[in-house]
Amino acid sequence: MSRLFTPLTLRDVTVRNRLWVSPMCQYSAVDGVPQEWHHTHLAQFASGGAGLVMAEATAVSPEGRISPEDTGLWNDVQQGAWAPIVAAIRSRGAVAGVQLAHAGRKASTWSPFSGRRGSVAAADGGWATVAPSAIAFDGYAEPVALDRAGIDRIVADFAAAARRAVGAGFQVLELHGAHGYLLHQFLSPLSNLRDDEYGGSLENRARLLLRVLDAVTNAAPGVGVIVRFSATDWADGGWNPDETATVARWAAERGADFFDISSGGLVAHQKLTTGPGYQVELAARVRREAGVPVNAVGMIDDAAHAERVLAEDLADAVMAGREWLRDPHYGLRAATELGVDIDYWPAQYLRARL
Repeated sequence: MSRLFTPLTLRDVTVRNRLWVSPMCQYSAVDGVPQEWHHTHLAQFASGGAGLVMAEATAVSPEGRISPEDTGLWNDVQQGAWAPIVAAIRSRGAVAGVQLAHAGRKASTWSPFSGRRGSVAAADGGWATVAPSAIAFDGYAEPVALDRAGIDRIVADFAAAARRAVGAGFQVLELHGAHGYLLHQFLSPLSNLRDDEYGGSLENRARLLLRVLDAVTNAAPGVGVIVRFSATDWADGGWNPDETATVARWAAERGADFFDISSGGLVAHQKLTTGPGYQVELAARVRREAGVPVNAVGMIDDAAHAERVLAEDLADAVMAGREWLRDPHYGLRAATELGVDIDYWPAQYLRARL
């Protein structure tokens, strides 16, 4: 028996296996609208045997984009463009998810294809950024500290994007509370110096994320919701695994179904060493301390390693990114390597089955 190829149920949808595609920014949208590239990029993973295909960080407002080339779900044109992409994923047997995001102080930046770094000026299509406090990410423009009306607008934007995501056919929604983006900025004491009900204590720093979670679950009842956390800032005095486990437990009590455990991204001076499975223990710790289901992510690049993570009860699913880019049929290959007989090889590809 393979744990990796055992189905898993998220709320009302069953995912055919536990080898999932991590959200990966493509920086290829036009005015927030996904293009033909996104269709081919995402549908190929479903053909390749993925269980859950999570679309990239998709902004809930124009100001929430990481770059001007990010996808969005703040208008109906974007929803309509996502619909055939979602249909293509689902028609190939995978579950379609989307990561809803707001970049906060890390918004309005140059895409990696531009050859430039830092904030995009208004003259080049950039915009003013917002954050819990007026503290810039290293090398980026200083953000404006959000007032309460601004916070309320962000909550409403997440809810509206969730409704559009469901309208486009997405079956799972992920809230991006990791990698130094807005919800993470509120969680971490390194970026949140507020002295109101959104700053100071852990309960206050988690307030925005929990409000967003409430708004999304109300806007999309019955839809599975995943929360992505950076379990640690890898920096002294920053957000840490104990806080992650506590807030994960609170989020589960409010209706979150699953937790995607990554790390880092808040500060440029993070102290970490990467390597195969370097974040697995963080996922295992949150799973153990919070009593919630989690996936592990981060350089889990072969089937045997992914199977071992699940067999040792360190996580409930595995997300991969770069390995799916290297081999869009990673799922089919993993099943072959593990000797698992799956019934969702595309008929057109059966001649290649070993």
